[in-house]
Amino acid sequence: MGKTSEYLEITAAKDGGGKHKVAGVAYGGGKMRLFGWSRPVVVDLSGMTVPESVPLLANHENHTLGRIGVVATKAEDGHLVMSGEIVAGGELAEAIVAQGKAGADWQLSIGAEVDAAELVQEGKRKVNGAEHEAPFYHVTKSTLREVSVVAVGADRSTHMTVTAKLELKGNSIMEPSIKGTGNGGQGTGTPAAPTTPTAPAAAPAAPAEAPKPVTASAPAAQPSETPKTVVAAATPSQEPAPDAKAIAAEAIKAERERVAMIKGVCGGEFADIEAKAVAEGWDRNRVNEEVLKAYRAKQPTTSAPAVVVKKSGMTEKTLEAALSLRAGIDGDTLAKDMGEETVEAAMKDCDIPLQGVLAECMRLEGMNVPRTFDNSAIKAAFSTVSLPGILSNVAQKKLLQAYRAQPIIATSLCTSADLSDFKENQRFRLTDIGDLKPVGADGEIKDGGVSEEKAVNQLDTYAKKFCLTRKMIINDDLGAFLKVPTAMGNRAARLVDQLFFQRLMANPTMVDGKPLFSTNHRNLLTGATSALSADSLKKAIKVFLDQTDADGQPVNVEPSILLVPTALKFLAVELTRGAALMMSGGAENTIRPTLNVLAEQNLQIVSSPYLSNAKYDGASDAAWYLFGRPGTVDTFEIGYLKGKRTPTVERGDLDFNVLGIWFRVYFDVGIREQDHRGMVKSNGAAA
Repeated sequence: MGKTSEYLEITAAKDGGGKHKVAGVAYGGGKMRLFGWSRPVVVDLSGMTVPESVPLLANHENHTLGRIGVVATKAEDGHLVMSGEIVAGGELAEAIVAQGKAGADWQLSIGAEVDAAELVQEGKRKVNGAEHEAPFYHVTKSTLREVSVVAVGADRSTHMTVTAKLELKGNSIMEPSIKGTGNGGQGTGTPAAPTTPTAPAAAPAAPAEAPKPVTASAPAAQPSETPKTVVAAATPSQEPAPDAKAIAAEAIKAERERVAMIKGVCGGEFADIEAKAVAEGWDRNRVNEEVLKAYRAKQPTTSAPAVVVKKSGMTEKTLEAALSLRAGIDGDTLAKDMGEETVEAAMKDCDIPLQGVLAECMRLEGMNVPRTFDNSAIKAAFSTVSLPGILSNVAQKKLLQAYRAQPIIATSLCTSADLSDFKENQRFRLTDIGDLKPVGADGEIKDGGVSEEKAVNQLDTYAKKFCLTRKMIINDDLGAFLKVPTAMGNRAARLVDQLFFQRLMANPTMVDGKPLFSTNHRNLLTGATSALSADSLKKAIKVFLDQTDADGQPVNVEPSILLVPTALKFLAVELTRGAALMMSGGAENTIRPTLNVLAEQNLQIVSSPYLSNAKYDGASDAAWYLFGRPGTVDTFEIGYLKGKRTPTVERGDLDFNVLGIWFRVYFDVGIREQDHRGMVKSNGAAA
């Protein structure tokens, strides 16, 4: 009987329902440069919770089509190794298998949630069996969520091999024995069946043609002897002997395909491996392994590429606080708004880059984070709910910081009020008529009365927009972005003064049909004697004090603020702050007490460049004003919409024509004069 050999053939899974074995090192235990972390990261495998099985994803794509299989993982000798299966059928899975079979250098990466981490700032620390130089983040506790097939792995020691399904073919190659026959003592040679070569996985180079049959002669058999070779006749129940020629041709074909595979994997770069593989009969796995070793040996030493690690400790609030701290918002101020615990938690991330903010927002919503930010990644980040809100909140804080830092003169001269809409709002002031009368013997109280004096106010909306551009994001230029809301905060504060002084110097006509400052209202000084001096100031104070209500009775309100242009600032200080006034002149001023009675008035000096700015109608270097204190008497009113007394920042939408996202600043405010009795104007000149 002949011997039987068997051969193996590597066969891809059929009909999209097969499985392909995978195995490799998912993480080598060393330092990794992670997007969004300011220092390298080392994940401590001893503190990692590893589920029984985790999904195998393609390039960390967290969706149903991105899941290509399931793997088991375990920590071994400071490495995280995995093994499992790729389930064929999906487009991504088929592509990975096909390229793996063609010799692609697939590598692995991990996705994990960080439960605890600390920054090692000095010296060395041993993690995963190796010493690591500071500075780096030591992730002490984490939970493995997934393993991904990637083109560039977590570190240089990651790799993956893809093995196609092995099927044992039922082809048996018969090596038949030599046939012989007895023939009257004469031995006649008869052709034997051809000897068929075996086709193991490790076979030498294929011959040029099929081997020729081997012929053997048997010696003449003696009548008394038993033949040395017995040939069993085939019975109907036996399978016919295989076609030796067809088997030989199949073996030659298989060998040629193996040689072609070796050349394809080596790609002309590794001639020594190619020659050795052909001569020693290597299969695909052995060729892939040797080529990968040679390929890695040629690579330069570089920092480990990034791996996706989800920072579960970073929330939307702590991210906003960290970005606010980086923007220069005071920590104490921030703590009043967001809470001390939030600000304290954000301290360690206050150097977070702008791209890191985008990455964290994507992680917070379970999105895949790319290693480089292109237009699609920026658009994806802005599609999250958290990112635009965080940026607009930080911009709002920066705008308010600038708004509150800018001195606003109008708020010290005017009252404030809340208006419900943008229609003209009428403001009514009740004025008593008639004095209190004595009660007669009959106990009857006399009737009194009130009258209404009307003023108005109306809101307008003032707005501007600004953009966070793709260039700012790529350049990590948070400062350039925040300069705009800072400038707009300054502008909004100045807007209040601009509206006030524009109205004040225009001397508007009031509801009663008379100009605000006029002789009819008895609150205007004119002529050369109205120039600022001790005498003119005393006269203006007298005019202010002599104001009367609707029934002719004094309102009895003291002036409190002296408003002057910058040209008169120091003269106003001299007149109102000095303990004594030195007088000179004619006989009228020869004897005068050395006491400055104006200093006793305790006037607050307010100086403004708007009063003399030529861009405003009625501007003058000489005109000056007296005001009563707001709250005691109405002067001007600053109206705000429903109590919103500061500007507002809102985000817009992504603009197709602009590579970035728009934000807008708007402010609803209106300023109108209310009561002429709370103000006196002096022209300061003859005109």
